[in-house]
Amino acid sequence: MRRVDASDVGEETLARLEAVVDELAISYPTTPPRVLLGRVRKHLGYVDRLFDGRKTMAEHQRLLVVGGWLSLLGATAHIDLNDAAAARARLKAAASLAKHAGHDEIRAWCCETEAWRVLTDGDYPRALELARAGKALAPAGSSAAVQSTAQMGRAYARLGQRAKTRAALSEVHRLVSAMKRPDQPEHHYRYDPDKAVAYTATTLAWVGDVAAEDYAREIIKRLAPADDVSNWPRRVASANIDLSLALLVANRMDEAAGHTMRAIASGQVVPSNHWRAAEVVAAVEAGGLPEATDLREAYEQMRR
Repeated sequence: MRRVDASDVGEETLARLEAVVDELAISYPTTPPRVLLGRVRKHLGYVDRLFDGRKTMAEHQRLLVVGGWLSLLGATAHIDLNDAAAARARLKAAASLAKHAGHDEIRAWCCETEAWRVLTDGDYPRALELARAGKALAPAGSSAAVQSTAQMGRAYARLGQRAKTRAALSEVHRLVSAMKRPDQPEHHYRYDPDKAVAYTATTLAWVGDVAAEDYAREIIKRLAPADDVSNWPRRVASANIDLSLALLVANRMDEAAGHTMRAIASGQVVPSNHWRAAEVVAAVEAGGLPEATDLREAYEQMRR
């Protein structure tokens, strides 16, 4: 029994590592992906060394969960940087650790995260398949279940299936209505009502629904009162692109160009979202607007 109870890890170390996972997930919206990735790597290295030490079975289980969350967050940062190979490797590691730990929520998030990655690559049927798998794995009422449903809506929108898109959005809002607003809404793996509004704006814009404009303006108003974007810089930039796409549906190209320029100028559009800005740039150029030249130049500079 003394040998079974022997440990080089301890409660204090594990509690601190679990707190670090939350700290990194909370800092995700405001931390540049490369900076976040450096922090994730540092802590994963420490977890790896702890696996080599003596530990109880309960401690081993908790280490598996910590390693799973950190690998998942690392994969998300790689996706933001358009580093597909590294993202796939980290997602594979996260899913494996979660499977050994019996942690279905992490496994669900792995499916949802991969769904987003392939959706940005344009493989919409595969994105839908992965989002469905994430929803099936996710514990009932969990943030992973809501997010997987939201990704299903995005995939349906890109496939042009308007009725199914609307049904998925309705389910997201139904699920969110039963959830309490989290104490830390910045936490990447805890769903909050503002995310539902933001995802609705994106999804409706992609399916060509003019209602996307109201949702996009609402999320900008909520996240950036008095034009203060300090708390949600990336989500505000993304909402400006959503608003641009909605304005294109209404044939208000000059306004669309202005909001996309604002998003680009913020410096907060991560590489994985460049393609969304490119859709606006292409539409403005096709429309022959005088703003097209400056917008294209800003876009190419952002890509470089």
